[in-house]
Amino acid sequence: MSGTANKYSVLLATYNERENLPIIVWLIVKYMNESNLDYEIIVIDDGSPDGTLEVGKELERIYGSSKILLRPRASKLGLGTAYVHGIKHATGNFVIIMDADLSHHPKFIPQFVALQKKENLDIVTGTRYEGTGGVYGWDFRRKLISRGGNYATQVLLDPGLSDLTGSFRLYRKEVLEKLISNVVSKGYAFQMEMMIRARGMKYTIGEVPITFVDRIYGESKLGGSEILYFVKGLLYLFATT
Repeated sequence: MSGTANKYSVLLATYNERENLPIIVWLIVKYMNESNLDYEIIVIDDGSPDGTLEVGKELERIYGSSKILLRPRASKLGLGTAYVHGIKHATGNFVIIMDADLSHHPKFIPQFVALQKKENLDIVTGTRYEGTGGVYGWDFRRKLISRGGNYATQVLLDPGLSDLTGSFRLYRKEVLEKLISNVVSKGYAFQMEMMIRARGMKYTIGEVPITFVDRIYGESKLGGSEILYFVKGLLYLFATT
């Protein structure tokens, strides 16, 4: 596919996002329609006890089953497997991954698409640390963890990218499938390894400055175990790449 034939499958992995899901879906629909982009939104809910799936069913009724695809799972099985599950149902030749908690604003999606088309890129990733990018609503601890993680990655792995731990990205579908099949990290380190593997496999990557806003509803899923996974993943990549 090329040109106007491109279709974008947006993957939203959710867990307890009942308040956020209707807003993020409305925003995605708004910016996709304004940019005349062909798209679908695939919601992968991991057994949320707060009724996220029921909200998804109502959104499917409102927007139609051709735009909202509900592909739930019984329980929390990890972000990487959520993407694998979503890709199986994606009919687009490009896949967009983003957080469902409103941290990633869909207004940046047209910029991702424009850069990909302009430079014929395999991957476009959002960056909080270049140009007009930024982070809002984080306390000092969260900023320290993110900045520290990115700095350690830059020193040890020299990835050539400014933001390794972000999770707002556009991939060619076949590229995403290939990368996921090669990634071993879990949790916070998963996104970092995706970019390191992409560089090693010679995929072309571009960056778009984004503003990241901390969630308004719900609780952050970043905990001590996620930080430990990141450190383990970083050391593993340093030793093997």
